[in-house]
Amino acid sequence: MHSSKTFKFAALALATALSTLPLSSTAQAAEGVRVRGTVVSVTGDTLLVKSRDGADVPIKLNLGWKAGGIAKANLADIKPGDFVGIASLPNAKGGDGALEVLVFPPAMRGTGEGSYGWDLKPNSSMTNGSVSEAVQSVDGTTVNVVFHGQSKKIVIAPGTPIVTFAPAVNADVKPGAAVFVPADRADDGKLSTARVVVGKDGVVPPM
Repeated sequence: MHSSKTFKFAALALATALSTLPLSSTAQAAEGVRVRGTVVSVTGDTLLVKSRDGADVPIKLNLGWKAGGIAKANLADIKPGDFVGIASLPNAKGGDGALEVLVFPPAMRGTGEGSYGWDLKPNSSMTNGSVSEAVQSVDGTTVNVVFHGQSKKIVIAPGTPIVTFAPAVNADVKPGAAVFVPADRADDGKLSTARVVVGKDGVVPPM
């Protein structure tokens, strides 16, 4: 059985990864890289991931590394007052459309608060903040996300991936598992990480 301490540690690691790592780009690659894909193998302290572009990416697992879990949630789980992280893209109507939604537990309110560039898709952004209202429309549900005195309206269309935290252990990171890995790139180009986000019950981390 997973202890609440283990669950909170995994969730904290995950939130830190999502909210504080710099955007991976040519200019910033030395600081942080996000690897999305499927586990090929775990051999000793090396995690091999088949990335979404088809490349095999070896990542060194730092001593004491931890896995954090992701599980499916529902739109009905999002209520005014909840703290969420939403990756989104500008839409033709001048607003933003959600690519995915991450629901934070109450204890992690305020983590990574703000709106900033994200690399899920070109021109995407990540907005972490509190939901002040949620209004249903023909396009989906529009949420108003408040952060640092500012706000952003984002439409969550039907079918948008919505996830939350779930307990996980390192053994869950195994061949075939879908993962999201916030990694550091050394001067020699090699990647390493202390955190691996793994999907639970068939859920692919949508971040």
